[in-house]
Amino acid sequence: MFKHYFEQVHNVEVWPIISLAIFFIFFLCLILWVIQADKGYISKMKQLPVDDATLSTSNPEES
Repeated sequence: MFKHYFEQVHNVEVWPIISLAIFFIFFLCLILWVIQADKGYISKMKQLPVDDATLSTSNPEES
């Protein structure tokens, strides 16, 4: 069904290559960021939900 529509598009073979390149570059950048990220920042972000829940249950009058 879609083959007929794609035959009418000029340079249709380029789009899968571009989408694969964007996908690969995004995840490559994500992996590099995870490797180079400050471990203290990651630990702080990991503890945020726990700290927030602990604060709200321990002293509900401060909300």
